[in-house]
Amino acid sequence: MDHDGELKPATEADERAEKWRSNPSFQLDEVTMTSLDEAENATGFLSQWLELDSPDDWVRHDCEVALKQEIAYASYLGLTHLVLPPPSDRSHAASYGRVVRSCLESSHFLHLSIKLPLYDPAVLSNASARKTSHGIPSPFPPGSPLSSSSSPPRDLAAAMGRSKGTLKAPVNDLDGTWEMWDTIRSICGYHTRLSVALDLTLPLPSVPGVLSRWFAEPVQHVYIPTSTFIPNGKGYPVLPKGTQVFLQDLMKNRPNIILAGANSGLHPRGTEDKYVDYLRYLEKSSTHSQRTKEENTLENYSQGYQDYLQMPLQPLQDHLASTVYENFERDPVKYQKYEDRIVLTVAGAGRGPLVARSLKAKARSGRNVFIYAIEKNPSAYVTLQQREAFEWRSSVKVLFGDMRQLDVPEKCDILVSELLGSFGDNELSPECLDGAMRFLKDDGISIPSSYAAYLAPISSSKLHQDSGGSKDSHEKDRERGLETPYVVMLQSINFLSGEGGSERCGSKVQQCWMFEHPRKDVVVDSKGLPLTNSHNVRSATMTFYIPHSGTLHGFAGYFEAVLYGNIGLSIHPERKDAISKDMLSWFPCFFPIKESLYLPSNSELRVSLWRLTSNHKVWYEWYAESHLPVSVSKPFAPESPSEYTFGRGGGIVQISPTSPASPTPMRVNGAGAFVSMPSMIVAAPSPMIDAVGDLSFSSSTDSLRSYTPDPSVTAGSDGSASSSSGNGVVKIGQTSLHNPGGRSSWYGL
Repeated sequence: MDHDGELKPATEADERAEKWRSNPSFQLDEVTMTSLDEAENATGFLSQWLELDSPDDWVRHDCEVALKQEIAYASYLGLTHLVLPPPSDRSHAASYGRVVRSCLESSHFLHLSIKLPLYDPAVLSNASARKTSHGIPSPFPPGSPLSSSSSPPRDLAAAMGRSKGTLKAPVNDLDGTWEMWDTIRSICGYHTRLSVALDLTLPLPSVPGVLSRWFAEPVQHVYIPTSTFIPNGKGYPVLPKGTQVFLQDLMKNRPNIILAGANSGLHPRGTEDKYVDYLRYLEKSSTHSQRTKEENTLENYSQGYQDYLQMPLQPLQDHLASTVYENFERDPVKYQKYEDRIVLTVAGAGRGPLVARSLKAKARSGRNVFIYAIEKNPSAYVTLQQREAFEWRSSVKVLFGDMRQLDVPEKCDILVSELLGSFGDNELSPECLDGAMRFLKDDGISIPSSYAAYLAPISSSKLHQDSGGSKDSHEKDRERGLETPYVVMLQSINFLSGEGGSERCGSKVQQCWMFEHPRKDVVVDSKGLPLTNSHNVRSATMTFYIPHSGTLHGFAGYFEAVLYGNIGLSIHPERKDAISKDMLSWFPCFFPIKESLYLPSNSELRVSLWRLTSNHKVWYEWYAESHLPVSVSKPFAPESPSEYTFGRGGGIVQISPTSPASPTPMRVNGAGAFVSMPSMIVAAPSPMIDAVGDLSFSSSTDSLRSYTPDPSVTAGSDGSASSSSGNGVVKIGQTSLHNPGGRSSWYGL
């Protein structure tokens, strides 16, 4: 159709294109593989010129047809792992995701990886810069009817105008690539057959948070062109120091390494085997790899358990198996810590490891000590009787029964237990010890004497997928899985929180609550047992600073315990090595959320957590809200009420252009993503724009004139902007309340 609206006769090219659209097929000279032998164990790269996120509707349509044509041919050859070209247009990332989801749902065995640079997707927006990278052949011909340009392609480094040693990562565009990936994988429903092929062509940025977010993503492949290497003093190719460290951290999850251009002769002594030998050396010499080979280290013990969800133990409701006790007893660090101060009575003796340590302490002290060992598991009781008869003899008396109901012959000076869970109290240590405190003399002590629970927001695609079950799971089962706290050896995660932010924000990992033993303020009956369990109810509200954009998938839970004096146990990620290095008995907790929550840079996350109880059970409930800080850069005094408008909650939501102080404009990075600015008066428009908190604005003009804020904008330690005294927040998102009333998960009393 021409400009006058009249139909034009179809050209030969138009007819050829329509014929191709109706029945796509390849000619022999258009493909690079023809036999099953060539495709065996191979990973296929799809054409790099495919613009699945093109702003042009027809180009997107034809590229989708071409993509499905290539996938069909790859499937015919038996290829199951294919790499897609990177997206380039943030505004059309949803179109890219829709096409990818369609391809995944049309096949039950196809695995797709999206090739993504670390940052700055804007450099890929020029279609002429796209190509099949570093000589890897494309099965689709560059001279096809869809190819809009016949100019010679350039690689990614050339498109950046890269110069070794001088190019620095852009500051404002570091989130763009990840945000496009987040959009695509969300549209694909966190599909288990969708992953990332991380491209290390670009130099690494200096901001750690930009790199660490990829540890929480399903990185299946790492693409390393030889241009990323530099020659060492002898001419052999090596990676820059920062890239070495980043790659070694990625290797924990054992991705496939794709080495491109190994025979290009870029380095004097850079033959293919030298590149491969160097990469193998990096993997073997990494700290993680070394520690997996050392006995009695956490890395060695936890092999096979990384990111594997486990249900917490129910010590009061269930009797533990012997294999569970055996795993506990493999932990030399924990029992060494207990041995330092053990003297008398063991509550919950299991198979007897704490009793044995008590006897060692007795031998060292030279004192006359008698030990009572209490156990309610009838199977473990058999083992204890055997050890009493043939090993401990008259030094130990084994008692069978529930510590909450059992009567002991005499009170003790010290009560020792190992009832702690991954979150401290999540295996009902407070409830168990409430019943055992009556064993103590008035001046007796408990080991442990106190323990605290800690929480941090994290991102983890794998844990989010696994906790929700498979796509075929019933909705009720999916809800139950996403409202259950798990025990898991966390590996593929990224901490979203950081230090800094406004005065509302706490540290990266924050304390929820604490329990202490013995407690003197509990109301008890004539037998010394609490009348109710209400004294063990807890609640906490924590505000975390989010320095870099990310997706919230849940919360990591930890604990620290004081055994006695300065002796303790800890799985706190920042303090565990200083307190109890290589302790094996406890993996962290994971509290999932049902729907992932996007958090922009420099935002705040307010988390509420409750520990609740009834006569028969204990359970947790959790909820979170995301906020953007709202500040005023300088005092303002509108002359008339017409110059400002109020939301229903009393917060300022609009200021007229004639106002003496207009809001700081929103900053948008190069990928089209909103980045909150600590100095702006208003945040982005929101369905909950009236949910403004912590603002001292009233509806009177006089109060507005008298308001004088002090924004105090500072820079965070990781290079992000932060406000040390933000004036308020605007809510931009929230989760639902998880596990209300303990409907999905609980601990039986």
